[in-house]
Amino acid sequence: MAAKLKKGDKVVVLAGKDKGKQGEITAVFPKENKAVVDGINIAIRHTRQSQTSQGGRVAKAMPIDLSNLALLDKNGKATRVGFRVEDGNKVRFAKTTGDVI
Repeated sequence: MAAKLKKGDKVVVLAGKDKGKQGEITAVFPKENKAVVDGINIAIRHTRQSQTSQGGRVAKAMPIDLSNLALLDKNGKATRVGFRVEDGNKVRFAKTTGDVI
């Protein structure tokens, strides 16, 4: 099945501790059905000092399930994603506005 959310998409969180927050997808893991979103689902990780980094407590964005994310349309509202064929190519479009994403 085609990916409805991709790297670089602006999304809003629908459920969980960060409900209502918005961010941009930085990584997608399709096999795990998860994505990493900037500033969402932040956890503290303790890292060891190395020659290149200081170490200590580092805030890191953890993966969040794709079912808890919705794409933002041009109006800034959550929308579902659909697929249609235009000029022989399969394209994603926002269900609320009908615009190609």
